[in-house]
Amino acid sequence: MSDTVVLIAPVFSMLGNAGFSLRREVFVREQHVPDEEEFGADDLTATHLVTIRDGEGCGAMRLIRKPEHVKIGRVVVRRDHRGEGIAKAMVIAAMEMVAAGGESRFHLDAQVDKIGFYERFGFAAYGPEFIDGGMPHRAMKTY
Repeated sequence: MSDTVVLIAPVFSMLGNAGFSLRREVFVREQHVPDEEEFGADDLTATHLVTIRDGEGCGAMRLIRKPEHVKIGRVVVRRDHRGEGIAKAMVIAAMEMVAAGGESRFHLDAQVDKIGFYERFGFAAYGPEFIDGGMPHRAMKTY
C-alpha cells in the first residue's frame, strides 16, 4: 500500500487550498452542489484535514466543534482514489484526534448512499431524510 498521511491543514495555507480544491472538484463539479452552498463561514473556524498519498492530495474533510458534539463534514475523496480506504483513514484519524482531546460525541449529515459506511464507525442515523446540495441526506450521530 502507498504511504497515506492525514494532516491538519490550516485554512489559509497551500494544504488548505488543496482541500478546498478537492471539495470544489467533487462536490461542485462532479455532484453539482452550488458553490455558495459548499463553502461558507464554517470553513473559517473549522479544523480541516487533508489526506496525502504518494505526494498528492486525494482526500479532505472538516471538523466543526460545537458545544454538544464535533461535526464531521465535507468528507471528499478524489475520484481516482475512491475505494482505496482514504475516507476510512480520514474518519479514523479525525475521531482519534478528537478523542485525544477528551471529546467523544460526533455528528454528521451523510448522503443516504453513504450511511452504511458511517455505521461502521459507530454512527446511527436519526430523523427524517432531507435534501442538502440537491442530494438526499440523513443526520447521524454517535452515542
